[in-house]
Amino acid sequence: MPASTTFPASTTPRLLSALWQTALVWGVVAVVLGVLMVGWPTATVLVGAILLGAYLVVSGIAQVAAAFGADESAGTRVLFFITGILSVVLGLLAFRNFGDGYAVLLLGIWVGVGFIFQGVSETVMGISYPDLPGRGWQVFFGFITVLAGMVILVWPISSIGLLVVVTGVWLIVLGIVQIVKALQMRRGITRLERSR
Repeated sequence: MPASTTFPASTTPRLLSALWQTALVWGVVAVVLGVLMVGWPTATVLVGAILLGAYLVVSGIAQVAAAFGADESAGTRVLFFITGILSVVLGLLAFRNFGDGYAVLLLGIWVGVGFIFQGVSETVMGISYPDLPGRGWQVFFGFITVLAGMVILVWPISSIGLLVVVTGVWLIVLGIVQIVKALQMRRGITRLERSR
């Protein structure tokens, strides 16, 4: 937990502005990728792996950027960094052509674990900062991201096509929640700035 659970007054507008903009972009990208995944149920293994890989790399880069750009406690920044690096590595591995059942199982485990790490880091951020605008949505987003990871881990997925569809559905759900969270954060920032 950070030493202070409020944002420093001097960095609040810059930090919160970056957070809501990043959340909005991430949400839109997640929805678009999710729709593409669900819309192509007969996608080739290569297309499915590329879409999964693209999502993991983009979300991983966003997490690494948050680790270096956010005014967080050292523990939270380390969690963001580890989550981001894990997502990028898994995304790069997903770009490979996974054709056999063992590789699909391994990729499913990686995607599920990636979601869980991301969800935990989002939840920690929401809990650590009670003054964070849209805090409830932050915690809710973290919770359903962890839930998505658990579903993917326990679901008996036997083909890359099914993994792509299941992940695509979760991306749509997570993307919509992320967009709502971003808009709630922006509304909170506006109220905060007017109160100054």
